[in-house]
Amino acid sequence: MEKIVSYTSKNTYITLNSLTPNTKNVWIVFHGIGYLSRFFVRYFEGLNSDENYIIAPQAPSKYYLKNEYKYVGASWLTKENTALETENVLGYVDAVLKAETIPSDCNLVIFGFSQGVSVALRWMVKRKILCKQLILYAGGIPNELQKEHLEFISWETTRVNVIYGDSDEFLQAERLTKEKAKLKILFGDSCEIMTFRGGHELKPEILQNIL
Repeated sequence: MEKIVSYTSKNTYITLNSLTPNTKNVWIVFHGIGYLSRFFVRYFEGLNSDENYIIAPQAPSKYYLKNEYKYVGASWLTKENTALETENVLGYVDAVLKAETIPSDCNLVIFGFSQGVSVALRWMVKRKILCKQLILYAGGIPNELQKEHLEFISWETTRVNVIYGDSDEFLQAERLTKEKAKLKILFGDSCEIMTFRGGHELKPEILQNIL
C-alpha cells in the first residue's frame, strides 16, 4: 500500500548580480535536466550586470551523471507521481520568490531551458504569475495545458519568445510539429519563434539580444 507523508524540506538556489534600484529586469531561470543551478547561471553572465538580476532555482532530485560517480546533475520531474512532485516543486519555487521580494517596478522575465520549460509554464499557470517576458528555450509544452489556463495573461503586456536549434536532437520533425501545434493553441499569434544553427544547447549570445 502506497501512502503519502508530509514533511519540511530545504533546498538551495543561486542568484547572479545584485538587486538594486538600478535593476530593470529580474529573471527567474529554470535549468534543464542534468544541470546544477550554480553552473547554469553562468550562461547569463553576459547580460548587463547593473540592469539584470538572475534567480536560478535548483531542481531537487540530484543524481550522478554518466555513471561515473563524479559529476552531479539534477532533474525537476519524471513520469513517476508527476502531479505530486509538481506541487512539491512549485511550493519550493513559491518560497524562492517570497524570499527574494522582487520590486514591482522591475520587469519579470520567466525563462525555461529544456526540461525547465515545463516547470516554468506550470508554475506561471498554476500560480497565475504575470511577467513581462516568457522565454521558452528548446523545451516541450506540458500536455495538460489548455488555452483557458492562460486567460489571465494579456498578450499586449506579456511577450513570448520560443527558441530552438535547427538540429536539436530532441526536437525532430514529428515532435516539432506537435510542439508548434501546442504553441498555436496556447498563444495564437502572440509568440515569436526563433531558430538558430545548432543543437540542444543554450547560446549566451542569444540571451543578450532577446530583451
